[in-house]
Amino acid sequence: GMILGIFMARVETVNQTIGSLVLGLQSIPSVAWVPLAILWFGLTDAGIIFVTAIGAIFAVTINVYTGVKNIDPSYIEAARNMGAKGSQLITTVLIPAAFPYMITGFKQGWAFAWRGVIGAELLFSFLGLGFLLNVGRQLNDVSQVIAMMLVIMGIGILIDGFVFKRLEDKVMSRWGLR
Repeated sequence: GMILGIFMARVETVNQTIGSLVLGLQSIPSVAWVPLAILWFGLTDAGIIFVTAIGAIFAVTINVYTGVKNIDPSYIEAARNMGAKGSQLITTVLIPAAFPYMITGFKQGWAFAWRGVIGAELLFSFLGLGFLLNVGRQLNDVSQVIAMMLVIMGIGILIDGFVFKRLEDKVMSRWGLR
């Protein structure tokens, strides 16, 4: 998603060709990909991985695209005047300048992927939190359903605090933004 977002932002033809498609694909809920995953991969972990990845990639792509597009052109021009080009321009200007958008994309992508995992497990898994959520529903056990929802939420909060917050703090301080 990150590479595609940068590519779309830097090459207008690519953006005009697939930009609307990426935006449209993002609007498809992860759970809507489950039937296709079952047809392609059967009732396997590969299907769950597919649903998870497809749920995340478009949010990351769109946020990276937006971040790169919003970079002040004078930064890019200054870097070029100092000899930066290609991968050096990407690693020293584009990624640092677009990083706040990228973090947002990673957070959204993770949230969409997490929902996709739970949705896929609900429909075609025999273990996992989604499966346990479905078992609670089948048994009419409200306490199990609520407990699984709280566990799912807790994992989301932990991932945000331990992964994304630390990543954001580390990179923002490395680039002198905090």
